[in-house]
Amino acid sequence: MKITHAYAAQDAKSKLAPFEYQPRALRHHDVEIEILYCGVCHSDLHQARNEWRNTIFPVVPGHEIVGRVTAVGGHTQKYNVGDLVGVGCMVDSCRTCPSCQEGLEQYCENGFVGTYNGEDRETKAITYGGYSTSVVVHEDFVLKVPANLDPAGAAPLLCAGITTYSPLHHWGAGPGKKVGVVGLGGLGHMGVKIAHAMGAHVVLFTTSPSKIEDGKRLGADEVVISKDADQMAAHANSFDLIVNTVAAQHDLNPFITLLKRDGTLVLVGAPEHDHPSPQVFNLIFKRRSVAGSLIGGIKETQDMLDFCGKHNIVSDIELINMNQINEAYERMLKSDVKYRFVIDIETLRNASSAA
Repeated sequence: MKITHAYAAQDAKSKLAPFEYQPRALRHHDVEIEILYCGVCHSDLHQARNEWRNTIFPVVPGHEIVGRVTAVGGHTQKYNVGDLVGVGCMVDSCRTCPSCQEGLEQYCENGFVGTYNGEDRETKAITYGGYSTSVVVHEDFVLKVPANLDPAGAAPLLCAGITTYSPLHHWGAGPGKKVGVVGLGGLGHMGVKIAHAMGAHVVLFTTSPSKIEDGKRLGADEVVISKDADQMAAHANSFDLIVNTVAAQHDLNPFITLLKRDGTLVLVGAPEHDHPSPQVFNLIFKRRSVAGSLIGGIKETQDMLDFCGKHNIVSDIELINMNQINEAYERMLKSDVKYRFVIDIETLRNASSAA
């Protein structure tokens, strides 16, 4: 009997701790992956602490997964043993609704199956994520990781990368476009890197003067301290697109004012509590839009990985051992990471084999 070793939260108040489960048997189109690295997303913390009020316990978080294929189902055609692959936020969808048919599985009208805290469409079993030694996923929801990318740094691309790439791509970031990125955290630093590689004029908005130098190192052409009214006013009516990555409740109006006519503010950060409603006149007098964007479909995620491979883009990471995850959560709450924690899953394998 195969056993997968993992870390799980048993309830909203408990710390993540060692956990074991039996993975599902390989189906015809499944891929078994030995996990090498897993990024730590702020969503993991929200779910582990049930802050979105939808967690099914025990929960094994993790949806920024990079690993190697160790086995495939009998009808699997896309992957072979030894391939370097990734798994993001989804492991299945209905495949039949209009969104799925258009390659936008993240907007599946019947609900996609999350990599963790989801419900398997066949067995109804709850899915467990990447804070694990291995995972079994249908080949259609597995991605190819470019061989030239550092696998640890590539792991956060599976969520932070696609979450920022998708709106930048959809709203046409590129040469001649002025693009803002609000916040320089796990999402924001990827947004700056990707928008810069797309050729846009990139402006970073941050509340921290200490991040000015780092923002420019990552690719920002300008850095604006968003608490400085004069700095903000200097950019009024000038942005084609602003991607807001901040996952805390705040006033959107100062950023809406910076949009030119027909400009768009896209929300990708997912706060525990909603932002206050924006001023209507701030929208209608310039035909401005406030929009949202959720990760990306499988094809777009592969396109993002290929784009990052071409431009040699990975996340700035701090590599941690599995047993440091609870400390990492506390540090993440204080924004004490530059800019993504990534778990070395070999440390979990070693600890499990020694136990």
